[in-house]
This record gives sequence, structure tokens and C-alpha cells, in this order.
Amino acid sequence: MSKIGFIGLGIMGTPMAGHLLQAGHELFLHDVKPLPAELADKGAQACASGREVAEQADIVIVMVPDTPHVAAVLFDAGGVAEGLSPGKIVVDMSSISPIETKKFAARINALDCDYLDAPVSGGEVGARAASLTIMVGGTQEAFDRVKPLFDLMGKNITLVGGNGDGQTTKVANQIIVALNIEAVGEALLFASRMGADAGKVRQALMGGFAASRVLEVHGERMVKRTFDPGFRIELHQKDLNLALSSAREMGLSLPNTATTQQLFSTCAANGGKAWDHSALVRALEIMANFDIGGTVPQ
Repeated sequence: MSKIGFIGLGIMGTPMAGHLLQAGHELFLHDVKPLPAELADKGAQACASGREVAEQADIVIVMVPDTPHVAAVLFDAGGVAEGLSPGKIVVDMSSISPIETKKFAARINALDCDYLDAPVSGGEVGARAASLTIMVGGTQEAFDRVKPLFDLMGKNITLVGGNGDGQTTKVANQIIVALNIEAVGEALLFASRMGADAGKVRQALMGGFAASRVLEVHGERMVKRTFDPGFRIELHQKDLNLALSSAREMGLSLPNTATTQQLFSTCAANGGKAWDHSALVRALEIMANFDIGGTVPQ
């Protein structure tokens, strides 16, 4: 059994840490909020800082919202970097900038420690079911050491390449998901406006080449108008910002990603930052003055 540090105990981090604890690992935890009872009651130890976590643990996992949060956790006063000693591993499972990830990895490597970027896909449901997809960047040696822990949290685990490649894969994932949501929204809105039953159209399409996980899950959300998250629009906006800012630095055009980001912004401007990302269809409905249920959007 290993001594594991875990920093960031939100809706994803708490169940992920719980799987490690259930497997018998010794857990050292830190968060800006009090330790969740479901972890504290099972023997996880609270630490006052990231530094204390790193001093106690052999492997430190970070699961926080965005790039600046990871930077603060690792390198601010009292941060993880201050508590590391040679041979330890930092694993960032947040979804952040691939470019900044490479810089973070270099700083951790300079302390004679390994760094893995290992963002996940699957949301809260996947975190609780231990069925996350985990996309990893780093060395084979570090990956092999941490792989038994990844196996406790996910099902589809891939070492993609070097540091930054895990985050690059996650950004690519979010581009595909966003554009698929937009396509499903357009198709169901078109079908409904033409007078067809959107639910039956979705059912028919599930048997053909247009079938997808997005059509199955988020298409149903669109038809049933169930937009409680899920994965919040503001978080998908953050991920597309990573895609667009990185593309800008490389001189790369991502036209449909940019358009989809504007649709998310329309939802946010209409009070929808916390809606599930399937609610992107609401932006299309606002422009059409017609929703999939056959009424004028409110």
C-alpha cells in the first residue's frame, strides 16, 4: 500500500480519493474546504497545506478546476513543491493548459521528481463509478508506478506521450464533445421545427451512422429538457478557451470550436453558466425563437 496525497476534493476529487482509500492506501488530503465526512470517517488524514501533503506522501494527486489553481497548489508559499523530496511523483488530474503543463513539469523535474499530467473524462458519474477515461503524459517509468492507482479510478487509461500530451488529448476530447453537442442540437431543432417528433427522430438516428454517445445521452436531455449538470457550461467554456488560446499561439484556426464557444457564451449570458453543457441547444433555440418542444423559449 502507498502513501498518497490528494489535493482538491470537489465533486470529482472526493469519489476518486474514496476509491484509493477503499483499496487500503494511506491518504493525506488537503482542500480549501473541510475534509468530506465520507473520507474523514474512513481514516483519511487532513493536512494544513500542500507542502504537508507532499512531505507525507510518495505520490501527490492534484484535482482542481483550472491552470491558475494548479500553479498555486504546486508553487505558492506552502505549496507542494516545498514539501517534495527526490523520487516522489506529482500527478495533475485537472484539465488545464498543455503549454503551462510543460512548464510545471519542468519545475517539478528540476526537484528530481516525476510529473504526470493525467486529465480525465467521464464526469461525476465516471468518478463515482471508477470508470473514468484517463489520458496521461509523462515518462513510462512514472506511468508504470502510478498505473495501479489509475486502475482504481478509471477504465480506459492511456499513456499518450510526454508531459503536456495528456492535457492536449483532453482538450481534443472537449473539442469533439462540444461540436457533437452542437450538431445534435441543430439536428433535433431542425427536425422539431419541421414538425417531426424530436424524441422519435433521436430514436431513429440511434440506429444509423449518426449514432453517438452524445446523441444518446445529451440528445435525450435536449428532448426531455433536463439541463441540471452533469458537466457545467462554464467548465466546458474553460476547456474551449484552452483550445482556442493554444491554437492562437500556434497560428492554428479552429473555426467551429470558436463558433461553439460563442454559443456557450450565449447560454451564459442568459443565466446558463451552471446548466449542463447539453443546454447549448438553448442558444440555437433562442436564435430560432423556437425550442425542441415546439414552444417559444423563455
